[in-house]
Amino acid sequence: MSGTSVKPWLKSVLELGPPLLFFIAYMRFQEASWTFRGVEYDGFILVTAAFVPLLLASISVLWWLTGTLSRIQVFTAILVVVFGGLTIWFNDERLFKMKTTLVYGVFAVMLGVGLMRGQSWLQFVMGDLLPMRREGWMRLTRTLAGAFALMALANEIVWRTQSTEFWVTFETFGLPIFLFAVFMSQARLIKRFLQVPGTGDDRPPG
Repeated sequence: MSGTSVKPWLKSVLELGPPLLFFIAYMRFQEASWTFRGVEYDGFILVTAAFVPLLLASISVLWWLTGTLSRIQVFTAILVVVFGGLTIWFNDERLFKMKTTLVYGVFAVMLGVGLMRGQSWLQFVMGDLLPMRREGWMRLTRTLAGAFALMALANEIVWRTQSTEFWVTFETFGLPIFLFAVFMSQARLIKRFLQVPGTGDDRPPG
């Protein structure tokens, strides 16, 4: 089935399912504990141990169905495996919480570096999905670079000052909702700079 199109609902299930299941599992097993070879693991560690292979399985199915993965998906999967593995190995939930800060922090830095070079690296990643003129991409990139930096800072503050239950809820719902709101706030900008093939509007201005 490689290279075939995927129904939107199935794609959403594969992308959003693992984080939602992580949330549900943690709420169910947060008070649980398991002792292995004399080491006690709490509910967060147990759920993380289940989440890592679940996420990899979901991404593998998506890859098998579509024949492609975005660079963001690959990068996120690598960090989840690395920090999930370190969390389990050192039995320290802080490492997994730091992963979110690193993901959004790296996104902010990469977009910022591109902007300093006069480039939109966001266009490099999403250009095939959203055809816009260069000015539109530069404006959208500046907005998202700031949003990612704010999300990284917010995650760092939340995991250091709030309970694990609050952080799990914040990461599962708070950060994605904020990012969705940022994208929605850019709807007028996207419409303004959207390229329309065949109308003469698909060429850069000037």
